[in-house]
Amino acid sequence: MQRGTFQLMKSVNKSIILNKIRTAEPISRAQIAKDTKLTPPTVSNIVKELIDQGLVVESDSGQSMGGRKPTMLHINRTAFYIIGVDAGPDNIVSIVTDLSGTIIKRNEKKLPTRLTNDTFLTYLKNSIHTIIAETPLNRSEILGIGIGMHGVVDVDNGTSLFAPNLGLTNVPIKEALEEEFDVLIKVENDARAMALGEAWFGGHGDIDSMVAVNIGRGVGAGIVVDGKLYHGSQDIAGEIGHMTIDMHGKVCTCGNQGCLQTFATGSAIANRAQERLLESGVSEAMRLTGESVYALAKAGNTIYEEVLIETGVYIGVGLTNLIHLVNPKKIVLGGGVMNSAQYILPSIKQTIAQRALTPDAKQTEVVVTTLGEDATLLGAVSLLLVELFERK
Repeated sequence: MQRGTFQLMKSVNKSIILNKIRTAEPISRAQIAKDTKLTPPTVSNIVKELIDQGLVVESDSGQSMGGRKPTMLHINRTAFYIIGVDAGPDNIVSIVTDLSGTIIKRNEKKLPTRLTNDTFLTYLKNSIHTIIAETPLNRSEILGIGIGMHGVVDVDNGTSLFAPNLGLTNVPIKEALEEEFDVLIKVENDARAMALGEAWFGGHGDIDSMVAVNIGRGVGAGIVVDGKLYHGSQDIAGEIGHMTIDMHGKVCTCGNQGCLQTFATGSAIANRAQERLLESGVSEAMRLTGESVYALAKAGNTIYEEVLIETGVYIGVGLTNLIHLVNPKKIVLGGGVMNSAQYILPSIKQTIAQRALTPDAKQTEVVVTTLGEDATLLGAVSLLLVELFERK
């Protein structure tokens, strides 16, 4: 779908009605008018447009109240498709979903260790071209492309300002992809995309405030308030990985010392485990990764268990600071490090219970995502769903 065509589909009342159908389907025209306070003629006219555009379909599944059964409305989930991309730092993973977020196709491309802006964009374009070719879609059926990009993102311009793990700055993702594909492109920080994916698909219900934290090669968070992402004035809201935990700690990729990221990432866990081995008298520590530390902990080695429990304390300190600043209803944790949740999560909760300011804050709900590795991908898809369904 060309960008101009997408904008023609948008209007405030259309978005209100579409979102009402999405959240309450099957639903009748009369019920929509009652719930939205729009007039019945307005609802009927807009519903006709939505049916003509293929976004809404009718069925005769309504309950009769003594007369004719009302015609019920549903979202036509296969009217359009969305491409979601989780870009970097090691791979580019792409999916195609329908309007319900059901994944139709997936592919993954490994990124080389050395990249320039141009080569990264080439890999990104090729990944998207590949999944389009592998999926029997017409270009007119593609609603848009959402990109979850690690690092600092200028959301308005769709530019990756700083991707530390890729060593890239000022990558014009939106501009390059719009020129290549001529569809609506949305670019977001990967942790914030993950948060939006949780809000749409994580099964958290109608929650007014939530923070999702992605802990893997880096640490980032997304803040969702009343269903909308909070970006901050310079698009760095949620960069809790660069919250200072130890002013005299190790140097982070951002150049500061003692960031949470230097304690909580997979590589940080592995480094601490190796240091602990050397301290215990092992002359040559084995080469560890975050994954191998977890595997060794599960095998019953107390050194590795202690390192993971300690990691939970560091994360818990960071989350306590976050609770004091944002005071969310729920915190959702994801990323590769949370594969070790059996050791880390109890330690996180205990630390929050010890350090949070009030009794209610101490009981802040902290859970591990049920979306797994798909959280950011579905968040990238959600960037387009927000454009379609929600009023600005």
